[in-house]
Amino acid sequence: MKPTVTWIVIADGDAAKFFEHDGPGKGMRALPDLEMSQAHLKSGDIMADRPGRSGGTGASGTRSAVEYKSDPVDVRERRFVEHLAKVLDAKLAEGAFARLIIAAAPIALGELRTALSEGVKKTIIAELPKDLTNIPTAKLAEHFDGLIAV
Repeated sequence: MKPTVTWIVIADGDAAKFFEHDGPGKGMRALPDLEMSQAHLKSGDIMADRPGRSGGTGASGTRSAVEYKSDPVDVRERRFVEHLAKVLDAKLAEGAFARLIIAAAPIALGELRTALSEGVKKTIIAELPKDLTNIPTAKLAEHFDGLIAV
């Protein structure tokens, strides 16, 4: 009988790590070929130029700075999470996993929830609103105690 494969995805807005678990006592096996990351940037790194200025109207002729409509860091992280959702959808279609556990920074988890397809959502057995991306692999299993028999 084929084991039920559970994937564990650990993510934030800039990185995602994938692990596979295929039965009690077998531990978590890293899937390094799927690891995703982008350089962590601050708003100042992205918006090196100052915002434009709008011309004044009326007798005073004062000018004021134009405000950005959205935070480019948020937009960049949202695009990363949307790409992660597409990868999960493709891997589910390939039959790579049957169940999914997601541990992600709270904001990234919220973005990911909205980006996931219905098919992937049906495979989710647990969500952890924690950023575990900087936890050493050897210590990750203790965070999933009670969710799966690692």
